[in-house]
Amino acid sequence: MIKSMTGFGQANLDNGQIQITVEVKSLNSKFLDLGLRLPKAFSDKELEVRNLISEKLERGKISFNIEYQRYGQQEVKQTYNEDLFLAYYTRLKKLADKVDTSHENLFELALNSPDVIQSKPEEDNEEDWGAVKKVVIQAISECDRFRKTEGKTLEGKFREYIQSISTALKKVEELDPKRVERIREKLKGNVIAFLGEEGYDTNRLEQEIIFYIEKLDIHEERVRLKTHLDYFLQVLSEAQSSGKKLSFLSQEIGREINTIGSKANDAEIQKHVVLMKEELEKIKEQLSNVL
Repeated sequence: MIKSMTGFGQANLDNGQIQITVEVKSLNSKFLDLGLRLPKAFSDKELEVRNLISEKLERGKISFNIEYQRYGQQEVKQTYNEDLFLAYYTRLKKLADKVDTSHENLFELALNSPDVIQSKPEEDNEEDWGAVKKVVIQAISECDRFRKTEGKTLEGKFREYIQSISTALKKVEELDPKRVERIREKLKGNVIAFLGEEGYDTNRLEQEIIFYIEKLDIHEERVRLKTHLDYFLQVLSEAQSSGKKLSFLSQEIGREINTIGSKANDAEIQKHVVLMKEELEKIKEQLSNVL
């Protein structure tokens, strides 16, 4: 089973006292790139939320947002240091009188003076956090479920691509003996044309032909390629998603395909090599989105 790194999850809670909405979006990334927005009331829970996300979603470019509101909560979010405000205002008024100017903007100046406006500390509410945490876990699970569904679609595509490469490989295996025979006959023909029937040692020529054909032999590459393709399908069926392992396998598959193409030196085989390369490029493109 594989998972996509593209995912979306949302969960809500409205029990008449509090309203909670959690939304998570995920895109592909080599590492965990987390953008986290928490209500100020739960800013101290950031590490806990990060751990919940990394444990379940592992990696990806993830946007995570929590909205929290308590019904009937219309309390003032700021406090004012009245004594300090009056001290600023009195001092500013004296300065204004000294230079004989208007008192029009003194209230605003005093109000915005340092330490007059102060943020009211948020109350610690573990009961509300317990409810928020449940919604967070639910949203993460929804995103993970979305990833699994997308992964199923990707798995189907990968199996199609691997099947196409396997079919092309079988064609190459069918063409290979004919290719070897053509090379043998071509070499003999060239030697005879150049030296004549009696101008060369037959045994020596056969040895040279065998040596030359061994250099162009693609049997080992065909066997390794088939092994890599079978293992790729095996990894797809494993319980744990492993995009990095599949990426490594795709590199090995590409190496064998390229070697077959360079050693075969045959137009018909090259057609199937090109097809295999096209299918492999599709695999590599999709693998960037696999967890």
